[in-house]
Amino acid sequence: MRKGDETRREIIRRAAPIFNQRGFEGAAVSDLMRATGLEKGGIYRHFDSKQQLAGEAFEYAWQLAVEARFAGTPEITNTVDRLKQIVWNFRDRRGSLVQGGCPLLNTATDADDGNPVLRTKVRRAFSSWLDRLRSIVEEGQGCGEIRPGVNAMELATLVVTTLEGALMLERLQKTPEPLNIACRHLEEYLETRIRAEESKPREKKT
Repeated sequence: MRKGDETRREIIRRAAPIFNQRGFEGAAVSDLMRATGLEKGGIYRHFDSKQQLAGEAFEYAWQLAVEARFAGTPEITNTVDRLKQIVWNFRDRRGSLVQGGCPLLNTATDADDGNPVLRTKVRRAFSSWLDRLRSIVEEGQGCGEIRPGVNAMELATLVVTTLEGALMLERLQKTPEPLNIACRHLEEYLETRIRAEESKPREKKT
């Protein structure tokens, strides 16, 4: 990797927590300069605008979030168990996120004030998350692990909106209970309403 590319990546890495915590308007150039150790010209030598930097910082933060939420799932063969792992990862693997928490929730709230570039990136991120979950559900239906009558996209949407909504309440109420309740509910729902009867473990007869 060329030095210019390394510098660019480092600027994105250091700028991401600022945008994630303060939003686009709240992230002052002075904050970015302090975080990166560069002058304004040194930063914008690598980016056309503050908006371009904010967009790439969001993509960096979102990639870390995706990696955390899907951590350990490739090794899980059963698709319902994989979905359950994603649910608990959402709660338990937040230490590796960019400082400030979920970039999707943060940036969606920030971009709602009229930043079309960031809003488009958030929509794409949201769609990609839904698509990955939908794909798992469809895989499970194909191998008989998930009930055939389940609407894959509706289930994906239910999981994502329940988790993100609970996270928002957790912040507002400053208590982990909303997210704990949401995760427990989703786990029970996946086990009792989504897992195919024939794929449930049978109790051994004595």
